[in-house]
Amino acid sequence: MNERSEAVRVWLVERTYSDDEQNLIILVYATPDGERYFRKERALTSSTDDRPTTAAVTVAPSNLGSVDDPELREQYATEASRMAETHEPDDAI
Repeated sequence: MNERSEAVRVWLVERTYSDDEQNLIILVYATPDGERYFRKERALTSSTDDRPTTAAVTVAPSNLGSVDDPELREQYATEASRMAETHEPDDAI
């Protein structure tokens, strides 16, 4: 079985703007159980930059990190489950 067939759907749980670099948005997606996450950084290239952020993305398991903090894991689980219940994966958020 290859990584593509084992892809994992993760849901948007956090969107922040980087303090270190201008025009950088950090998106965090997590599994519904909150145990694994995927971090995506997006540089805004102009004010007309039109790349929608989707409610969910599908990633290879090797691109997922573990959420070790129990409180953060609970927060991610709550938000990922809410997103999964209220949005389709391709919904622009």
